[in-house]
Amino acid sequence: MSKIVWGISALFHDAGLSVIKDNELVFGAHAERYSGVKHDDKLNRNLIKEALKYGHPDHVVWYENPWKKRLRQIFSTEVFYGKWCPNPKKYLHNFGIRCPVSFVDHHYSHACAGAYTSEYSRAIVVVIDAIGELDTCSVWEYSKDLGIFKKWSVKYPTSMGLLYSAFTKRCGLKPMDEEYITMGMAAWGKPIYVEQIKMDFIESYNPFKMKRNVHKGIADYLPDANPMDLAASIQCIAEEFITTFIQQAVNHHDNLPVIYQGGVALNCVANTKLLDICKHGLWIMPNPGDCGSSVGAALSYTKKPIIWPGPYIGTDIRKPYPVDACITELSTNKMVGVASGRAEFGPRALGHRSLLADPRGHDIKDKVNEIKRRQKFRPFAPAILEEHLHDYFEINTDTSPYMQYVGNCKHPDKFPAIVHIDGTSRIQTVGKSDSTGFRKLLEKWYAKTGCPMLLNTSLNIRGKPMVNNRDDADQFENEYGIKVLS
Repeated sequence: MSKIVWGISALFHDAGLSVIKDNELVFGAHAERYSGVKHDDKLNRNLIKEALKYGHPDHVVWYENPWKKRLRQIFSTEVFYGKWCPNPKKYLHNFGIRCPVSFVDHHYSHACAGAYTSEYSRAIVVVIDAIGELDTCSVWEYSKDLGIFKKWSVKYPTSMGLLYSAFTKRCGLKPMDEEYITMGMAAWGKPIYVEQIKMDFIESYNPFKMKRNVHKGIADYLPDANPMDLAASIQCIAEEFITTFIQQAVNHHDNLPVIYQGGVALNCVANTKLLDICKHGLWIMPNPGDCGSSVGAALSYTKKPIIWPGPYIGTDIRKPYPVDACITELSTNKMVGVASGRAEFGPRALGHRSLLADPRGHDIKDKVNEIKRRQKFRPFAPAILEEHLHDYFEINTDTSPYMQYVGNCKHPDKFPAIVHIDGTSRIQTVGKSDSTGFRKLLEKWYAKTGCPMLLNTSLNIRGKPMVNNRDDADQFENEYGIKVLS
């Protein structure tokens, strides 16, 4: 008889649900894709309905311990981000889900998500995020035979994730949402406030300790500062902290690969610096934030490694990948939307829910940014045939399938749409072993044009979730005048 375990992350931000069936990850999805509410913290009936196609759960695991979280909120008088969590078991009853429900600590669910989806038999696991119940950074040791054990952690209110979010808000952006824009802004500024910020907020890096609690924000700190310079400064500090913290973990566990999880692991500029530190391997599960913790919550129950199925485990639009139709549309109109196959589980489109464009045009970046309602300074990512990676980019890895690293573009004048102001690109490689239609599209595009890459961005507009099903694709096509093929 099949054993079905659900992992759930909900009621804070970026709700998600994952299904493990007979030790196989068969489904993972974001609640926002069903509700249309960006970073939706609530589950909804359509998400539950799709998960139930794999069978009713025998057990549900919640991604954090709500009672520990509530105690922290009481004692810290937390009001800035804090949300009271209702009883998860009663909450699930609203959706007709009645089965045993258990809780795991937040950082443990992050650690399980990384460790049990990796190919490693032993590894260091590092988790860095804004906040769990009390942990904000933690180091674990993983063994396939013995499991996952915490070695040490940094406790609230000291938190690099909260500090970065506070500066995101100070830069005029939305905290717990637009930190990735802060990272993009950084390249346009100068890190002239690094020493001032350290003096005002950070007591030491080793051990990491902050001088003040920034959970409620930093108000109008340095009121006359250019937001671009503030972004550059906090990005510089974050990179220094992340590399220092992970180097410390590596020093204590020589000759082991590193597994890196938590929302801070979405900072691809910082991730790139880790390639020089993690000499024995680095695995960042492509959904390392809270939504991805739904996978870790389920795996904390089974406590068994799984074969990572790839990111395409969401809603299925069951049609052959429209390779030829995409080539025609790209040749004619320079861009095309694709909504085909199973949706990506993670914040980045990787070819199944993507807006694609010819990266060679000098006006294409502005056109796509206008369609997506984004700031004009923001660049786009290239998706490139993996065997051509080093012909076009300088990067200390041979593969980057999940857009987790950046590299210097060797020919920025030829591909202006996918190059940032600092000459870097956030790269997606598509390897020969990739059996998706996206690989076939890139191959055919290369044969036709001699260009082995396409601009690849998510099929959405700013502030809205990615297209999920064909109805969403039709709505996007009608509203924004971009052909979306399935």
